[in-house]
Amino acid sequence: MTTPRTPLRPLARILDARARGENPDRIERENLRARGEAGREAARARVEWRIWLVVAIFVMCFSAVGVRMGTIAAATPEEPERGDSAPAILAQRADITDREGRVLATNLVTHALYAQPPMMVDPAGTAQKLVQIFPDLDLKRLTADFTGTRKFVWIKKKISPEQMQAVHDIGEPGLLFGPREMRLYPNGKLAAHVLGGARFGAEGVASAEIIGTAGVEKAFDGWLRDPANKGAPLVLSIDLTVQQALEEILAGGMRLMNSKGAAAVVMEVHTGEVVAMASLPDFDPNDRPAPLAKGDASDSPLFNRAVQGVYELGSTFKIFAVAQALELGLVNPATMIEANSPMTWGRFKIRDFHNYGPWLSVTDVIVESSNIGTARIALMIGGERQKAFLTRLGLLDPSPVELAEAPSVRPLSPPKWSEISSMTVAYGHGIAASPIHLAAAYATIANGGYRITPTLVHGADHPPGEAVISERTAQTALAMMRAVVTRGTASFADVKGYEVAGKTGTADKVRPSGGYYDDKVIATFASAFPASDPKYVLVLTLDEPSAFAANANRRTAGWTAVPVAAEVIRRIAPLLGLRPADVVPEEMAGIQLVKAAGGH
Repeated sequence: MTTPRTPLRPLARILDARARGENPDRIERENLRARGEAGREAARARVEWRIWLVVAIFVMCFSAVGVRMGTIAAATPEEPERGDSAPAILAQRADITDREGRVLATNLVTHALYAQPPMMVDPAGTAQKLVQIFPDLDLKRLTADFTGTRKFVWIKKKISPEQMQAVHDIGEPGLLFGPREMRLYPNGKLAAHVLGGARFGAEGVASAEIIGTAGVEKAFDGWLRDPANKGAPLVLSIDLTVQQALEEILAGGMRLMNSKGAAAVVMEVHTGEVVAMASLPDFDPNDRPAPLAKGDASDSPLFNRAVQGVYELGSTFKIFAVAQALELGLVNPATMIEANSPMTWGRFKIRDFHNYGPWLSVTDVIVESSNIGTARIALMIGGERQKAFLTRLGLLDPSPVELAEAPSVRPLSPPKWSEISSMTVAYGHGIAASPIHLAAAYATIANGGYRITPTLVHGADHPPGEAVISERTAQTALAMMRAVVTRGTASFADVKGYEVAGKTGTADKVRPSGGYYDDKVIATFASAFPASDPKYVLVLTLDEPSAFAANANRRTAGWTAVPVAAEVIRRIAPLLGLRPADVVPEEMAGIQLVKAAGGH
């Protein structure tokens, strides 16, 4: 509600003034003056209020600035961060580690060297100086590139800091550097066939992408390059310490047994995780050699014998025939099998390494490694059932292990599963598979009969596979393999405290042109330990072994692959956390060539 204004000429005062003889105009002037003074007081009040408001705002602002300046002065200095709200893009390739987080592959900041000839002051002299720094460069070609019409020349895709400084010292403005990230394998040759290697893909002056060439680097190439993973490493199932021990012993055994090559796989029986995998000869993924242009692929150090090597694995297959017969109820461990040698089937003759007499129990068929006894058991099973069983074990399909080379490697089996084929397949001839296939099949027996899928990824979900055989059958088969070590062809594998169970296999090596060599074999020992509660499987293969022992040249697995495998188990079992059972500590014996209980 507004206050009514006082009139300038109030009637009452005008009449009163006239009655007293005064001038009424003076009243109006007084009222105007009074009204003006009231207006000025109101305006002064409004101005004062605004001034105080501005002062308060200034005080608040300067106080906030002072507090912020004090906070910044007291804070620890930090590098400035990105001001935009978009998430950072991780362009670099993710690391690869072993199961304990130890780095197997990572990136190293380096530089590439290139030239812009039009900017060069002394092209010919620069070429000569570069050849002194990089002796592998061709002086004639480099001079031609620098003095010709080219505008751009790549000189080196990656150089060391020392080489970069030496190029700087040339002082040539036409020599320029481009930033690079190169793939580094800090352990050199260790686990080379698992890692595979990497190379530069699309590249420019300022950057280059790294792409996988082989092994897990290629199999997981998309994952390793995916920014959505936010730089998380790829964690492999490999244990670096076990891998080191395996490769060291395998290399020593390969030299001792005069082998052309060697391979080994250590696998967890319940998860299928590959703890170590080795193939010799090997290579350094930091300096990956070129593939062979001609000749046998297995002669190349790039060839992964554990996965790409498809071999007849000999008597290691016998346990599959016996396990199937046990599962079908056709035999029991004490069933007697005719074993007279030779066994004639049509125009074919099957012989044993030794003549074991007219009869053998099923257990002794495995312990003595009788081809004839296994062949007769295969006849009981039949070809179709045998083929289906080996398929369920994963022995007739490519291995699913996460290596780029694995999907293209298919085991070799008879085109027609005849009776004679069924018999020879039962003792590991006429069928070829890789060591990784054999390791997964033995893990199936060792874990109680559940099919295993081999993997190189640690900690992934490992649901139980198909039940291929019953737990009772698996335990019976495992007991037979334990007897192979305690009183059969694998006596050198009896590592005290670790209850090794296994089976030897010696197969004549196939000629590339057809047929078999008379004096070259593939010697294999497939084992599980400890037999009372299996945790790990080891499959070890030697290509063309030959060792002089007991006054003769020995090529069979019992003399070659078995002692090397025994030393591997002796070394890696403690690394795997297995404690020896009921053993008085003694000095490690190492590999010794002494007379074996058997020769197969």
